[in-house]
Parts: sequence; C-alpha cells; structure tokens
Amino acid sequence: METPLPAPHGYTGFVMPKPSRLPLTPLPSSHETPGQRLARIRRERGFTQVELAGKTGLVQTLVSDYERGKLRLNADMIVRFAEALGVSTDDLLQPSGPKPVNKPNRRVLRRLEQIEALPPGQQNVLLKTIDTFLKAAAIR
Repeated sequence: METPLPAPHGYTGFVMPKPSRLPLTPLPSSHETPGQRLARIRRERGFTQVELAGKTGLVQTLVSDYERGKLRLNADMIVRFAEALGVSTDDLLQPSGPKPVNKPNRRVLRRLEQIEALPPGQQNVLLKTIDTFLKAAAIR
C-alpha cells in the first residue's frame, strides 16, 4: 500500500494570484485583430499566403489560420512573420493602423523585372504607354 506524500510545509492547496498593484494604462483599442493586421501587412507587401508560408517554413493553411484568428500568434511566430515581411514586431503587434509602405509592392517589382528582361525597343514602347496612362489618370 502506498503512503501519500506529505504536502510541503505551508502549502494549502490552490492559491489565487494576487491582483497587480501596478498602475497599468489600458492598451488602445483596435478594430483590427493581430491576425487581421498580419493579413493586411502581407497584402501591402504583395505576398500571397503561399509565398509567406514558404518564407516562414509553414504551410499555407497555417498562415490562413493565423490570419483568421483560428490560431493565436505566439512570440516565435510574430518574429518569423515580421522577418519574412520585412517589418518590425511592433508593426504586427500594435494596433496603430496602416502605415506607409517604405518598400515597393512585390507585384510592381515583379513587373519591373519582366520589363527589364525585354529588349530596349519594347521597353521604350511599354514605358511610353505607362507614361500616357499615368498622365490620363492624373487628369481625372
């Protein structure tokens, strides 16, 4: 027959944590969850979920689950996503809203790479077409 282990001296069972006495200021409220912020920043950077998954070593379904709030972002994942997206962890964590994007959009960069691969004559024709479009769009 086993004998129960004696309880450590002074142990009375489950102890509730004491409330903090520190004067903590409340965090600013946000209409955007961390997952929604992750999705917004990913789109602003021009990544698909598949591309972001590849850069973080995940599968696309997990990226989707994080963005939809089905999975909670832990510290390790916040760092991984921040590095992959080229942003600070504060950008992913703080509900400050959209910030101006310092890097060009990846979709635009891909098209620039395609334009650079064209022969010089075709590049000039395409750039003139783009210039004409931009002038017409500025008039509106």
